[in-house]
Amino acid sequence: MRKGKKVIALLLTTVLALSCLTACGKKNNDNNKAETETTTTEEATTTDDAAATDDAVATDDAAAAEDTKLGDATLKVWGPQEQQEELQAMCDAFVALHPEDKITIELGVVSEADAKSEVLKDPTVAADVFTFASDQIAELVQAGALFPVAMNADQIKANNTESSISACTVDGQLYAYPSSSDTYFMYYDKSKYTEDEIKSLDTMMAKDLGDGVTNFSFDIDNGWYLSSFFFGAGCTLFGPDGTDATQCDFNNDRGLLVGEYLMKLAKETKKFANHDDGLLLAAFEAGTLGATFTGTWNAEPIQKSLGENYGTAPLPTITLSNGETIQLGGMANFKLYGVNSQTANPQAAMALAEYLTGEECQKTRFEKYSYAPTNLNLANDTEALASNPAIAALSAQAQNATVQTSIPQSGNFWTPSEAFGTGILDGSITMDNLQSKLDDYVTNILATLE
Repeated sequence: MRKGKKVIALLLTTVLALSCLTACGKKNNDNNKAETETTTTEEATTTDDAAATDDAVATDDAAAAEDTKLGDATLKVWGPQEQQEELQAMCDAFVALHPEDKITIELGVVSEADAKSEVLKDPTVAADVFTFASDQIAELVQAGALFPVAMNADQIKANNTESSISACTVDGQLYAYPSSSDTYFMYYDKSKYTEDEIKSLDTMMAKDLGDGVTNFSFDIDNGWYLSSFFFGAGCTLFGPDGTDATQCDFNNDRGLLVGEYLMKLAKETKKFANHDDGLLLAAFEAGTLGATFTGTWNAEPIQKSLGENYGTAPLPTITLSNGETIQLGGMANFKLYGVNSQTANPQAAMALAEYLTGEECQKTRFEKYSYAPTNLNLANDTEALASNPAIAALSAQAQNATVQTSIPQSGNFWTPSEAFGTGILDGSITMDNLQSKLDDYVTNILATLE
């Protein structure tokens, strides 16, 4: 149940006071800023006193957004280029919910992937509210760049999936708002494979699709995709729960079997290709690709290229050299919204972040961009999810996916993964040196952070 508004306002006052002591890189005028924020919060508390007995749970995002008087605020919001139009509409709707407040919102273009680096360049000039990938949260918190969620935290936790809330939490404190879940799965051309054939990658690779047609592709020198083979074999990255910076067992006996399989796959040069997004989209458009691994961001162009032959499915199985058949895993993460710790208007910024990640806005992203919702009402609507083939495949694959870790050590994973994948492709990794290359791979992943 949502906490009483007076309690929330008092909690916000406490968090504001603590943030003045702990946030990094604040300017000398922060004491005046803190006094202004505390005054604003106390005014909100006074305003809410008359309604302190109103503990009814909000039934929709609009009701929740209207609960708090925000005062005058100018907010900067960052989001990806392709969502600027919808993001503007969402922000306009938020402003309309607060007619008594003078709220101005300015948009900027920064993708989820680039958010951390852009914010940390100078948090004092970064956006008040921004969207970012969940694997960035630990470093943002460590840098003091995120404002702890101090409004409606219990309600946010109750409204979203457990795994998405876990991705928003560092050391027991909620620091972000879940917006959507994300992983990769398989797209395939139904004119080339049947629903039964796509269950096994070995079956797919054995099929003759004709000259000039690639049976299967994936971005083998990208750790996000490469991990699916290791996770499928039971290997772990940073321990079973992804939080131990000293543990990675990609070089154990199971990892060796994976390396052998990848070497065999890469040698099928007429049937396998290393494709990034641009190459796989071009191949589907040309009709020269049977199947690939990618995510929902490519759903629209692939569907346009394949038409009635558009197919999606969870990742397939593979058979290792010891005769064991395993289900490929995968890496999953979340798109989150956060509030900049340096914002001059934390109450308004938190209310906006909550609104942008509420059920109504998540539904819009699902319908417009095929983003998988974390809101429980939407995530549990199996009929609606099934109507979108990409989301249906993502939801099925998510059951076998490992949530991408957010610990700082994870930054060491990508370059060694690229090097290992490149070695598999160019043949510099052989059966004779595979174990030593896997050992190097793991050593580099676990290397001391600079």
